[in-house]
Amino acid sequence: MAVYIDRNKYQELSPLELLANQVVEGFITGLHKSPFHGFSVEFAEHRLYNTGESTRHIDWKLYARTEKLFVKRYEEETNLRCQILLDVSSSMYFPEVSPDQDGPMNKVKFAVYAAAALSSLLRQQRDAVGLSVFEEAMLSHIPAKGNAAHHRFVFGELEKLIQPDAYQKERKTGAVDALHEVSERIPRRSMVVIFSDMFDNSERSEELFSALQHLRYNKHEVILFHVVDKVRELDFEFENRPITFIDMETGEQVKAHPSQVREKYLEAVQAFTQELKLRCGQYRIDYVQADINEGFDKVLLQYLIRRSKMV
Repeated sequence: MAVYIDRNKYQELSPLELLANQVVEGFITGLHKSPFHGFSVEFAEHRLYNTGESTRHIDWKLYARTEKLFVKRYEEETNLRCQILLDVSSSMYFPEVSPDQDGPMNKVKFAVYAAAALSSLLRQQRDAVGLSVFEEAMLSHIPAKGNAAHHRFVFGELEKLIQPDAYQKERKTGAVDALHEVSERIPRRSMVVIFSDMFDNSERSEELFSALQHLRYNKHEVILFHVVDKVRELDFEFENRPITFIDMETGEQVKAHPSQVREKYLEAVQAFTQELKLRCGQYRIDYVQADINEGFDKVLLQYLIRRSKMV
């Protein structure tokens, strides 16, 4: 049975929508005051003329028929190009949950809903959004566009990621390669929003930080939503009994008593998380710890409020 994104989960969040309407200029345009101006040659749609703006692109033929002023809008007329990067490696499907749209969220479902909410926000502001889906390699790359048909297409691609047959075992994270590829493929001065648990190979941590730096070097504004199940993955809270832990990306199994390994585990996880936060701060990357137990709506609301105070 097909599963669909429940739009009511974010459309009914009036505080988030009202806040977005108030702060979007700072959240988007303020972050990306484009040094470039002009229009592409590919016509997209008409929009009503706003008093005081340039009359250069008014469609006078349409005015003759309707006696209303409309401006020709082209594909590249946008405040912002936003490329959403979504990690669909096996670890993002933790914890295992029912695919029912009303059921609890795992990490990938959290990321899909958050991405859908941001995509809707961008659409309302006539901004361009694209979607890149990756695991060990890039699975799909949809360049940013701003028309309604494109946004519906992106929405459909997001829904594919939460279908019952979407999860595949032992699919590793390849954030390093994906970040480098996206950095080169999208136009400079784009906004890049990443949803990932960042569980790349620990031996490649320096390469991971270098890939994040590459995005900034190419003048992209970067927001990293570090998607985690804080209770289990960061706090390591499990029942005090022998448990078999399975690496979802490699299939490797370890049977252990949580109390015996908790101290070492927490030490390693905290060290990596702190290093990730530190590097993001150094590279001027917006780091957001996104705990799936809080709900995507609360995480986005808190982030937008914080952004509004920074502009």
